[in-house]
Amino acid sequence: MTFRLLYLIFVRLCGWLSLLPRSGDVKNAEILVLRHQIAILQRQVRSPRLSWADRAVLAALTRRLSTAHRRQLSLIICGEMTGLGYKIAPSTIWEILKEAGIDPAPRRAGASWGQFLSAQAKTIAAVDFFHVDTVFLRRLYVLFVIEHHHRRVHLAGVTAHPTAAWTVQQARNTLMDLGERTDGLKFLIRDRDAKYTDAFDAVFVAAGLRVIATPVRAPRANAICERWIASARRECTDRILIADRRHLHHVLSEYVDH
Repeated sequence: MTFRLLYLIFVRLCGWLSLLPRSGDVKNAEILVLRHQIAILQRQVRSPRLSWADRAVLAALTRRLSTAHRRQLSLIICGEMTGLGYKIAPSTIWEILKEAGIDPAPRRAGASWGQFLSAQAKTIAAVDFFHVDTVFLRRLYVLFVIEHHHRRVHLAGVTAHPTAAWTVQQARNTLMDLGERTDGLKFLIRDRDAKYTDAFDAVFVAAGLRVIATPVRAPRANAICERWIASARRECTDRILIADRRHLHHVLSEYVDH
């Protein structure tokens, strides 16, 4: 095992030396390729099994990242980290959640999250973002709302710059498009993205909905949205070369109608 660690260190040093003569554009292109490969693996592969040598190399490399980036990498549910081979003390998880402003759950008994979703399906809507890269290597972000009961999707908007103000305006537009359909809705599920500000929540609260924020790094809590994102990518955006924002909006509108 020690030989494997020395071998990995040697390989990474050789890789670092080979990067020195490369231009910034070549490195950026390689980063984009690696990011796309990781995105593909995350859709298909479950938690990988890492050896202690792999963990040692990753720990050493992450030391080169800023504190904010390391914290972002660490902010994963304890169970997921255990699946990757890392053991984190409950006190560490508590400190991370405290810094994120997340209070402990008031109770553990009662209906599960799945039971709540099934019982209240007719009154639940969910909102989420996902991204699509164009042929010109420009990343576009899609905001959509889905009604749980009959899986009806409402395409809220597409933009290259998803600011908080833009997100609030799309929320207003979506409620206008829904019209009287909002009368039967009581809950809106969203994640803890910073673009969902108090102003965003206020738009839906004013329409009589209660906003429920999912736990940190828990995509299964918003599984209906995640399932539709996977379907949209697999059946639509991964099969079409997207040129620009208007093209993506048109393609997704056709897919939503389908």
